[in-house]
Amino acid sequence: MIYELKFHRYEIWKKRLKNIPNILAFIRIVLAFLMYLFLVERDLFSLSESWLDYFAALIFVIASITDFFDGFIARNFEASSKLGEILDPLADKMLTLGAFLGLLYLHRANPWAVYLILVREFFITGLRVAMASEGLSVKASMAGKVKTVIQMIAIGFLIMDWVCGNCLLWIAVVLTLYSGLDYVKAYIKAHND
Repeated sequence: MIYELKFHRYEIWKKRLKNIPNILAFIRIVLAFLMYLFLVERDLFSLSESWLDYFAALIFVIASITDFFDGFIARNFEASSKLGEILDPLADKMLTLGAFLGLLYLHRANPWAVYLILVREFFITGLRVAMASEGLSVKASMAGKVKTVIQMIAIGFLIMDWVCGNCLLWIAVVLTLYSGLDYVKAYIKAHND
């Protein structure tokens, strides 16, 4: 009886949480736009440059946290959906693309590092689309997750114009390219099996 009640409560919560990941991804898209606005359209605000950096960094951190909870809820409460499979990576790309474009505009990020990261991101996105069309699925590897964390830390440092930002960015480049090779290997392995 108690087990059935707990299971029933779990099922109710699972239904309530079903749309939360998609809502979080949509919020991340809106936050990406706001962050980009604070980085690029500085004349719109009557704030000092340091305050604009603080707001852009805060928005970026909040957006990054929504990315974590989006995935956590989708995995642990079986709240994934077809829309979420499209919306989540799109929101992630919009956030990182907005941050990198804003940082390039402010001359805070190395253009070659940003270029290499973006080329890898677009290539792997295309590869994932090709795999999906073939009915194949590749989960994010540990290298991909570490890459994301280092990229986000580097972006935060660069937004705040802190020392070591570009050093962290180059570490993110190496991890980004390495994790891209993981996806290529998985694609090749899936075709050979």
